[in-house]
Parts: sequence; C-alpha cells; structure tokens
Amino acid sequence: MRIRAMQAEDLPRMQEITVAAFEHVSIDQRIDQTFGELNGHDWRWRKGQAIVQDWQREPEGLFVAEQAGLVVGGITTWHDAAAGIGYIPNLAIDAAYRGQGIGRQLLEYAIDRFRDLGLSLARIETLAHNEVGDHLYRSLGFQEVARQIHFAMKIPGSEA
Repeated sequence: MRIRAMQAEDLPRMQEITVAAFEHVSIDQRIDQTFGELNGHDWRWRKGQAIVQDWQREPEGLFVAEQAGLVVGGITTWHDAAAGIGYIPNLAIDAAYRGQGIGRQLLEYAIDRFRDLGLSLARIETLAHNEVGDHLYRSLGFQEVARQIHFAMKIPGSEA
C-alpha cells in the first residue's frame, strides 16, 4: 500500500469510496431520512459533492491509499496557516480494505503534512454513533473537545 497525492482522475473513485463509507454516519443521510431528498439530490450526491469541494478548496491536501494500482481509500485535508489549524473533513476506506490500518496510515500522513506546514493543531469530526472513528481518532491522540447538535428545518414556502 502506498499513499500518494490525489489526482483529478481519482475523484470519481474517491467519491464512490466516501459515499459507501459514510453510510449510517452521515448528517446528510439523517437529513434525508427526516425530510427526503432535497432539490432532486439525495445525501449520496451531496457527500460526493463534498469531495469535489474539498478538491477545489485545496487539491494539494487530498491523498489516496493505493494497492496494486487501485485506490482503496483517501483523506481530504485543508489548512488555515494563520490559525495554525489543519482540518480533516473526510477519511474513507473501501469496505474490502478496512481493518488493515489504512485509515490510521492516512491520518498519520495528514498529521505529518500538518507538521511540515508548521501547524499546531489537527481537527477532525465524527458523529457520536461512529464507534470506529471515535476509537481510531482517540488512539492517535485526538481528544474530544465538544459535542455538537445539528438541527435542520424545511424552509416554509420552499418547493424543495
């Protein structure tokens, strides 16, 4: 397994892996369960678009794990140099490759990048019921600093 910079041609595969990995641990999926699809797009489409947005924000901060020429996982990052903070919006591993330490290696790679950039803090978020993520992040030294509640409402008079 090797970690390399993500390329534009990796976007569809990274979207596929990310959507599959976020099944049952996605805020947008919970929104769909409550309100239905929005503007003709379901949570999978929105999660896939998040990867495109991560790419557009800071393409040099996206990395993939590759085995035998196949992208099996990836991580998206961006940073705020002035604040000294590195952000990790998405980490996803293909189901067939989970449990092999790939997520840990990708996180360590991102943390090393943040260190090389002179950053002081790495941030990642997860939902309370994502036990795998919670365990992994804590095992790497991440500390829980807050819990957040997400609210949503249909806008009265909207068609979507």
